Amino acid sequence: MNAKAFPHLFTPLTIRGTTLRNRIMSTGHDTLLPHGGQVSDEYIAYQEARARGGAGLIVTQVAGVHETARYTAHLLMATDDDCIPGFRKLAEACHAHGAVVISQLFHPGREIMEGANGLLAVSYSASAVPNERFKMMPRAMDKAMIDEVVQGYADAARRMWQAGFDGVEFVGSHGYLPAQFLNPLVNLRTDGYGGSPENRLRFLQEALAAMRAATDENFIIGMRLSASERDEGGLTIEDALQASRALQEQLDYLSLTVGTSATLGGAVHITAPMNFPAAYVAPEVARFKKALTIPVFATGRINQPQEAEAMLARGEADVCGMTRALICDPVMPNKAEAGQVDDIRACIGCNQACIHHFHKGLSISCIQHPETGRELRFGSKPQAASPRKIMVIGGGPAGLKAAATAAERGHDVTLYEAAAQLGGQALLAQLLPHRAEFGGIITNLASECGRAGVTIVKGQTVDAALIDETAPDAIILATGAVPFLPDIESDGEMQILGAWEVLRREARAGARVVIADWRADWIGMGLAEMLAADGSNVRLAVNAPMAGDTIPYYVRDTMLGNLHRLGVEVIPYARLFGTQDDTVFLQHTASQEPIILEGVDSLVLSLGHRPQDDLQDCIRVRGIELHQIGDAMSPRTAEEAVYEGMIAGTSV
Repeated sequence: MNAKAFPHLFTPLTIRGTTLRNRIMSTGHDTLLPHGGQVSDEYIAYQEARARGGAGLIVTQVAGVHETARYTAHLLMATDDDCIPGFRKLAEACHAHGAVVISQLFHPGREIMEGANGLLAVSYSASAVPNERFKMMPRAMDKAMIDEVVQGYADAARRMWQAGFDGVEFVGSHGYLPAQFLNPLVNLRTDGYGGSPENRLRFLQEALAAMRAATDENFIIGMRLSASERDEGGLTIEDALQASRALQEQLDYLSLTVGTSATLGGAVHITAPMNFPAAYVAPEVARFKKALTIPVFATGRINQPQEAEAMLARGEADVCGMTRALICDPVMPNKAEAGQVDDIRACIGCNQACIHHFHKGLSISCIQHPETGRELRFGSKPQAASPRKIMVIGGGPAGLKAAATAAERGHDVTLYEAAAQLGGQALLAQLLPHRAEFGGIITNLASECGRAGVTIVKGQTVDAALIDETAPDAIILATGAVPFLPDIESDGEMQILGAWEVLRREARAGARVVIADWRADWIGMGLAEMLAADGSNVRLAVNAPMAGDTIPYYVRDTMLGNLHRLGVEVIPYARLFGTQDDTVFLQHTASQEPIILEGVDSLVLSLGHRPQDDLQDCIRVRGIELHQIGDAMSPRTAEEAVYEGMIAGTSV
């Protein structure tokens, strides 16, 4: 398979005299790589990697157009001419590799996540209608502020034009300020900016006109909009279509997504997790494509070139946003064009190191490709001074990444996996409801090992005799973890099961189930959904303020929605104590009061894991260089496992 298999994806597209070499777009997304509101070397290296990898269009992350646009402390700002040199350096770096570069211009309105220095910010919107998600009550913008913000868009566009960008993108998606003016449930104004659809469009029309007047006829001006905000209080697809028709004469393209930042349910679509099918936005976007005369861009879990090609071939869009696909594999476009489709590292939609890092105030990365966001440190791997014989014990994510990295550097690497199948706990993770794609991490890492020349031996337990026989120069211990099953007080009357045996369907839980969830992660919630879907009455007792407390927000909120639909009762702050007859005894960790759950048939334990590290002493007494990684060091997540695998493979 080569580029001829993707005739639509690799057909150039010309917009206002600027030609995109292909229809693959990296959409604007926060990275936390800029510093002090300015473009940084780290951010340039990050975007340059995607340009070098073949992306046709790179839309850089939102740049604030006014001081009141600071929705987070990590925002890029375009409010002063001092920003121009940094943006120029960014544009030049991407242009050098053939990518078209457009900057998002942004004002969140009432969608303020955080203030500076821990102080709550004052937010502004079309009207004083509160934000549900961030609990912000905005001030209504007066005419003077509207004029000031419109001028801010114009000045920011002029700065991007002077910096050598190909264009700008007016961000009206996800319930941000332009959408707040459009939305009749948020815009309650009685002046010339509210009331009729024509009046509600006025702010957007003025901003677009000001941006055009501040640049020139060759400068691209597009707009990002939610095709629907998927919330009762949000823009409908009819609202968005009406606005798009009215604005298209001022636009060079329309970039569509779905969802809104304003509510927990709407926000999951900002970066939809693997619960949602690939390219799920296509039917909505297709309506805009049919109704408009300007190019229409689409974004929403388009993870593979095959999916993008199919959308383009069906005439549903002109360009496909494949942002997480490019976070996971920056070279995906070049691989697809060269016919190396099987070499593409496919995004699995886990959200763990991309958007979840942002929510935690950390810079962007990818659990499968930890080099992402760390390009200046790991952009290239040094070749080994002399080849060494490396033994990797364990074929889960940590071991596979370590083996692939060490082999890429020129070492002779053999990986031993005791089971008949590679994967470790990823094989269990993919059994959880809506988590089947997680198994893709093993497919991708195993492919990396194959390309690097790693010898893989499955069904082989490593012991002292095998270590002595093979005599490796270094050993990477990646044997993972096993369930932590503490002694709990019980009279033996209740069925007590471990999470793994329930997931593997090795035991059947009863009709009335309590799940004791210590980690507050995917496992307890997934088990609850699985058992409830099987017909059990499920109570999820979480040793945390809420279920899914430790996992990415959009994954958590989607799963909590599923549990609510299934009637699962969630009990927070619950520490397991023991059982007697058909009763489970817990303790509320804040009040220290007992929680007593009666009428229980089965207790399922999801209480974390302990390292499986029995070989460490055997290795150490032999004086062999040892690198202990992943859960074999300390049980955590696949992100730490893969990262430590990369570090170990680089270190041997």
